[in-house]
Amino acid sequence: MRLPARITLLTALTAATALAAPCLTAHAAGTDPWVRAWGENAQGQLGNGSVLAQQTPAAVTGITRDDVRELSGGGGGAAAAANQFAVALLKDGTVRSWGNNATGQLGNGTLTAQSFPATVSGLSGVSEVSAGLNHVLAVKGGRVLAWGSNASKQLGTGQDTTNPYKNPIPVQSLDKVKDVAAGCDFSVALRQDGTVWTWGKGDNGRLGTGNNTTRETPQKVPDLVDVESIAVGCDHVLALTADGIVKAWGKGAEGQLGNDSTTDSNKPVDVAYLDAVARIFATSASGFAVLDDGSLAGWGKNTDRQLGDGTNANRTTPVVLDALKGVQSIAGGADFTVAALDDGSVIGWGANAAAQLGDGTTTTPTGTTVALPPGSGITQVASTMTGKSAFAY
Repeated sequence: MRLPARITLLTALTAATALAAPCLTAHAAGTDPWVRAWGENAQGQLGNGSVLAQQTPAAVTGITRDDVRELSGGGGGAAAAANQFAVALLKDGTVRSWGNNATGQLGNGTLTAQSFPATVSGLSGVSEVSAGLNHVLAVKGGRVLAWGSNASKQLGTGQDTTNPYKNPIPVQSLDKVKDVAAGCDFSVALRQDGTVWTWGKGDNGRLGTGNNTTRETPQKVPDLVDVESIAVGCDHVLALTADGIVKAWGKGAEGQLGNDSTTDSNKPVDVAYLDAVARIFATSASGFAVLDDGSLAGWGKNTDRQLGDGTNANRTTPVVLDALKGVQSIAGGADFTVAALDDGSVIGWGANAAAQLGDGTTTTPTGTTVALPPGSGITQVASTMTGKSAFAY
């Protein structure tokens, strides 16, 4: 069944591009090779050697787009404002990290923050990486490694939870893993056989195991098979199955489960009115799906217009955003969203008080703004988990 409503953004993309173009010339060159970052930077999470906020995309020190396979931001939010950081997986299988390090989330053997990327020592052959609120997951040879806080057993090691783990350690009892995703104090792994495994904090049913119990080692999500991809927000999980159906579980208060409810679910439920889904993305408390026809649907928290549907009402079922075509990647924190389009541009919508939209202002728009124009060479975006910092590569 297709979506019952199609909602047009208040500001057309072409108009937003024309409005924002004058402030983009300094960072618009398609030949610019660098990973870019903007927004909050008090913990050095933008990786440019400073702790100064950035209103427009600034280069991350020493990392080119061509070198990066995946970038993931962690930390953020009022309760974790001093905990924002990022990790980058390079195509050579090594990992670099930067930002706050209070829980050892940089994996460098210390608790010392750093405002520029540095290599995670002794880690190579990595194929996937994901940063959560205060911990990191990585896949190496089908096995999962983890580091950072283990206060909610989110490292899945079965070991002591009172001390941060400053170096990567193995997660128990998992092999043949093809992807991982870290949330707020919990972890998710997708195995090659299409099964999903979870561990860590169980509040709101975010582990999907039928209860709210915290788990110190991985447990299989029951009755969930043929999963092709996963996406994790702060407290909820999305899973795309081989037949194009999106499943969701965890916190539902803002409608982020997309099942016409604001109730938590400790078991996977179907996101309503979605079929023929090509890709899924989860922001802090929202969900997005790119459909086979190239259109974009969004649902969940929308109090700061972060869904881009022209309203500030939370959506408990998906709505299609007709003005947004060609979306390649989406990311967002608690109050904003950014997207990379197939023309190389990066646009954003939602709150902007911390310049998290990267358009050179701190003015909150009613529609979309432009952080990087067409031809910039960008194909992917990322953000801190619940913070106000964004990345493009």
